[in-house]
Amino acid sequence: MPAPTHLLYLHGFRSSPKSFKAQRLLGWLAHHRPEIVAVCPQLPPSPREALALAQQVTAGWPAERSVVVGSSLGGFYATVLAETRGWPALLLNPAVDPARDLAAHIGQQTGFHDPDDRFFFRPEFIAELRAMTPAVITRPQRYSALITQGDEVLDWREMAARYAGAHLHVLPGGDHAISDFDRHLPFVARRLGLG
Repeated sequence: MPAPTHLLYLHGFRSSPKSFKAQRLLGWLAHHRPEIVAVCPQLPPSPREALALAQQVTAGWPAERSVVVGSSLGGFYATVLAETRGWPALLLNPAVDPARDLAAHIGQQTGFHDPDDRFFFRPEFIAELRAMTPAVITRPQRYSALITQGDEVLDWREMAARYAGAHLHVLPGGDHAISDFDRHLPFVARRLGLG
């Protein structure tokens, strides 16, 4: 694929643009590839609104030079966007069935990075997730995924099975946050075509 000129990063549930991985990747880009347009919007709790915002901020981006990166729930959104737009996607411990997994989290929630950031995760958001879930992954070769076997939130086997045929980097141990993300930046850069 040609080197990207535009990159969208989508954070996970209860996360924000202050996420460690988002900060490290965008910092790496600012230092090594400052010409790349890189955006990480604060996603609203509603999946429908989150996807609409992702589509809005990337309106007009060149289809053949854009990539999307997503972590956890953001990995699910990145998949929906990749299936819609045909973009390459790099996923970090992606949520496979968030409608099932987030049903237990309906109610008042607090953001990870700001205790004053409170929101209500509504029951109808589960239906929104179900409605946007791709039936199958088309062209799995356009996807790359960094998956940790020690993920304490999501099942690594389910992730690997969902993205069978993709460029998978399955790591022993680790955690959901991919706390050693810096070690994997070379893989991320290579898979995104950033050299």
